Parts: sequence; structure tokens; C-alpha cells
Amino acid sequence: MATHTLTTPKRNPFLPRWSWPRIAMWTALIVTTIISLWPMYWLFVTAFTPTQQTLKASPDLFPVNASLSNFERLFQQARDYWRWAFNSLAVALFVTLFHVIFDTLAGYAFAKKRFPGRNILFWIILSTLMIPDHVTLVPLYIVTRNLQLLDTLWAVIMPATASVFGIFLMRQYIQTLPSELEDAARIDGCSELGVFWRVIMPLAQPAIGALAIFTFVRNWNNYLWPVIVLQRTPNYTLPVGVVSLQGEFSTDYGIIFAGAALAALPMIVFFLIFQRYFLEGVRMGALKG
Repeated sequence: MATHTLTTPKRNPFLPRWSWPRIAMWTALIVTTIISLWPMYWLFVTAFTPTQQTLKASPDLFPVNASLSNFERLFQQARDYWRWAFNSLAVALFVTLFHVIFDTLAGYAFAKKRFPGRNILFWIILSTLMIPDHVTLVPLYIVTRNLQLLDTLWAVIMPATASVFGIFLMRQYIQTLPSELEDAARIDGCSELGVFWRVIMPLAQPAIGALAIFTFVRNWNNYLWPVIVLQRTPNYTLPVGVVSLQGEFSTDYGIIFAGAALAALPMIVFFLIFQRYFLEGVRMGALKG
């Protein structure tokens, strides 16, 4: 006599298994994403909205009469806009390059090298994170003036060639790399600089990508120090130049939002290019930490 057994149909692994906790999680993620992206969306909407409509009591969610008039007036009024953009790009790229080199070298020394007072020196450097940046503005300005760097881009670049956060980030990441690879490279005849360049740098690419993103965005948006040391309009960086468009008695929000929208584009492009390294660095740091 044949027996029949009941079999449960197999679930398609490609279909999501929806449950109330999963629905709540996705709902929270979607709401958080909308809240995070809303300022950026409002920035671009206002940039394409005529100035007369930006001051409405109940602004439109979508630009009804979208136009490029704000951008046209921006380039007519701010003739040095592209010069400001070039200055910001030069500052951000140079500072990012210096950070990648110096922070990685310092992080490698603190992570893999043995020398007297290493831990004490590292904790002294790390403790400077508790000092607010505003406290160092006056002495930094005096040093910059004595070096005759005022009103030059080097006055913005030189004080930002390294950071404690970057050293800490690279040190923590390089500590997770196996030392056997360095020993093997030394046995093969690599110098110390060769070990750093051929072994440490390729393996630390995820952390370097994250450091590059943080550094580029911070220096692209930097306003306080450039507005102190830059005096002539052609030498302004983009944040300083956009703020200078604000009038003394009235504010043309259309021009300001148009300038800010153009200034945000390089940040978005830079993040999209390096997001793979950033996400990989966060993931590997979470697994190894």
C-alpha cells in the first residue's frame, strides 16, 4: 500500500520573507533616508525656483516654474565663481593628498614600529582631539602671518596637511594587517619604504578611501579658516565666495542656492567614486574591530 507524505513547498530564496520586524526596519530606513536627503533635495529645488517664489508663505514641493534664471544671474554677479571653484578644488585635493601620505605614514609607525615612548606619544597626540579648533585660531593666524602666507591658498593648505583623526583611523586599521606580510617583504629584500609602499598601502586602501572622503568633504566645505586668512575676492574658496553674495540689506536666495547647488555637485561625485572603499572600510573595520 503506497503512502503519501506531505512536503512543504520550497521557498524561493530570491523573494524576501516579510514580517512585522522586517517591515518596521525597512520603514525606519526609508524614513531616515528621506529625512537625510531632504535638505539636499530642497537645495536643488530652490536653485531652480525663481527668486520671487522662494519667499512664498507656503513653498512648493516641486518647482512649478523651474528655470535657469538663478544660475544666469549667479554667473553675471559672481564673475569669479569658477575661480572660487578651482581654489576649493585645489585646496581639497592637495590637503587630501597630504593627509593620505602623512596620516598613513604616522599610522603605520604607531601601529607596526617599536620605539621608546610610542604609546605615550600616541596618547598625547590623541588627547589633542579634546582641544576645540577655535582655540588654535589666534596662534595659527600669527604663525601664518609671520610666514607671509596670508591671502594665499597655502595659508589654507599648510595647517591642514595632517590630522589626529586621520592618524588614529589609519593606526587602528593598519594594526589589523598581518605582520607576516611585512616580514616576507623584508626577506625578499624590500626596504622599509618599499614595505610601506608595496604592502601597507595596497592593503590599507579601504581605510585610505574612507580617509580621503572625510578629508575632501571637510576641506571642500571649510569656511571659518579661509574667511580669516583670505582677503581678496579672486582668492576666495567656494564657501567663502557664496556667502559673500549675500547683500548687506537684502538677500537673493535664488543666487545663493544656485551657487550652493553647484558647490555640492563635486562632493556628490567624489563620494560616488570612492563609496566602494568607504563601505568596505566600514565593513572590514566592523568585522576586525
